[in-house]
Amino acid sequence: MMASLLQCPTSPFPPSFSSINRRSPVLRFHFPFRHAVRCNLVDPIKFDNGKPYAPLLNTSALHLSSTATSHLENTLPPFNKYDTRLRIFSGTANPALSHEIACYMGLELGKIKIKRFADGEIYVQLQESVRGCDVFLVQPTCPPANENLMELLIMIDACRRASAKTITAVIPYFGYARADRKTQGRESIAAKLVANLITEAGANRVLACDLHSGQSIGYFDIPVDHVYGQPVILDYLASKTICSDELVVVSPDVGGVARARAFAKKLSDAPLAIVDKRRHGHNVAEVMNLIGDVKGKVAVMVDDMIDTAGTITKGAALLHQEGAREVYACSTHAVFSPPAIERLSSGLFQEVIITNTIPVSEQNYFPQLTVLSVANLLGETIWRVHDDCSGGIEPYSSLGID
Repeated sequence: MMASLLQCPTSPFPPSFSSINRRSPVLRFHFPFRHAVRCNLVDPIKFDNGKPYAPLLNTSALHLSSTATSHLENTLPPFNKYDTRLRIFSGTANPALSHEIACYMGLELGKIKIKRFADGEIYVQLQESVRGCDVFLVQPTCPPANENLMELLIMIDACRRASAKTITAVIPYFGYARADRKTQGRESIAAKLVANLITEAGANRVLACDLHSGQSIGYFDIPVDHVYGQPVILDYLASKTICSDELVVVSPDVGGVARARAFAKKLSDAPLAIVDKRRHGHNVAEVMNLIGDVKGKVAVMVDDMIDTAGTITKGAALLHQEGAREVYACSTHAVFSPPAIERLSSGLFQEVIITNTIPVSEQNYFPQLTVLSVANLLGETIWRVHDDCSGGIEPYSSLGID
């Protein structure tokens, strides 16, 4: 269910349900709606290649019984959607994901005005009061990275000057994450610089998804909630009819071994293989050899992001040379810089599985592409941050929250 995609601009829930959702966390998680947004992981939704299937909600089935409604009306004060102290605002980088998050949470996106002047400067104005509210700003710093980053900083500043109680920057994709260390002399560590900018702008907390390296958390001087996209992809793979004995999880480079090992452990404890590569320059990779056995098996390549797809396509070509029957590519962040689409659609992959942390334009869709949604994952984490709950308490530890 973590892979479910809900594309509705406003909440489908009646006011009585929103009242339960906000005032009673127990009822919010466990109230037995047949058509509720939240479901178990054991019954994953099936997706076709390309765009995921977006189920239509039957809003007529969402109303409570008269007995339950009358009881709740007697025990709770009248609900006003503006009473909530949780506000979600969306930047322009990925408004579709923001709408899905708000839809999952039974809330509406906050009203915000964002425009660009003729000279390129960004203007942000909140269209509603956030005084004393917990504000969550959803804005990945995906391409164009500098534009989206600056927009996020100005959004944070606007919320701070509007007297928001807390400001959480929800960054599904954290740009500049690869510049997390010095590999040569006189290089900058841009990941630390961006972390300082977000902190100084006025953010109190950061919610990020699948950072390129765990050490990036330490660059922030404010709390960071690190969410993994693994459960979403694992949920989808579990729905496919692949024998566990035929699976092998492949890391496209040595740096991703820990990520691939954790993925393999949750995927029926599948064996692990590693592609050894030597990089001669930025965005240029050369595959050298393979560590592990993939002959006659279904290889699942796991990485945190796909940029130009040079690493993962050269690795897939090597896996086919070594006798792999099928190759799947799994990645949380689809940066898809040219010529990534040409490489991924060349026939090397049975399926390319990504998430919607970065929006994929229509012209970049190809038959082997499957896009899964992390809206439920981020929405659940936002509820927990707002309610001061732990992200790892059962039965929700499978969400992949640090």
